[in-house]
Amino acid sequence: MSNRDQYVAKIKAQLDQWNADIDRLEAKAKEAEADVRIEHQKEIEVIKAQRDQLVSKLGEVENASEEAWEDIKTGAESAWNSLDNALKSAADKF
Repeated sequence: MSNRDQYVAKIKAQLDQWNADIDRLEAKAKEAEADVRIEHQKEIEVIKAQRDQLVSKLGEVENASEEAWEDIKTGAESAWNSLDNALKSAADKF
């Protein structure tokens, strides 16, 4: 298994975990009072957009040539960190 394959597998596994975390946040948001629920839903939408950006970057990594994937990895790492921070922040607020 190449480094790229390992990297892709790592991101996919983490995405599965984050999708479960997003589901839990959505469940908590539904239980909140109306004004808080709206705020939480907005935050969840931002998180989902960040997740989608990471999925897009993952596709770029998977489709890049062996020589180019390391360069694309930087963008994926940035998307990873943004999503991770957003989920941690949301978990603290919820």
